[in-house]
Amino acid sequence: MAGASRASDKEIKDYFMAQYQEFTIDQGTDTTIELSLVDANGAAKNLLGYTVTGKIRKTYASDSAVSFTTQITSNTGGTATLSLSNTQTDALKAGRHVYDVEISHQDSSANTIIERVLEGRIQVTPSVTK
Repeated sequence: MAGASRASDKEIKDYFMAQYQEFTIDQGTDTTIELSLVDANGAAKNLLGYTVTGKIRKTYASDSAVSFTTQITSNTGGTATLSLSNTQTDALKAGRHVYDVEISHQDSSANTIIERVLEGRIQVTPSVTK
């Protein structure tokens, strides 16, 4: 049965704690964030077979969330983009929000391995023109 499993010492060395980053997003605009991921040796992380997901919430305890549209732009270059449409950012209330981004893949035993790579706060500035 597939599921989460304890990582070996070698696998643990391949993962980092999530990086913390704050962003400012203008309400009602299209927004794209580019990620450049690296492995433990500082080389571009190979993202072949990985999935990228990310969400924004008003608070950690909020029931509702806005999902980033994600795309791996270079498997071997370790790059991916997170995007929000103007409709999505317009629906966000002005103020401080929290977010995180995770990458996942299946290991050789068909266990899903999830790694948080980025987290932080997003400040949404209000829009006057609607």
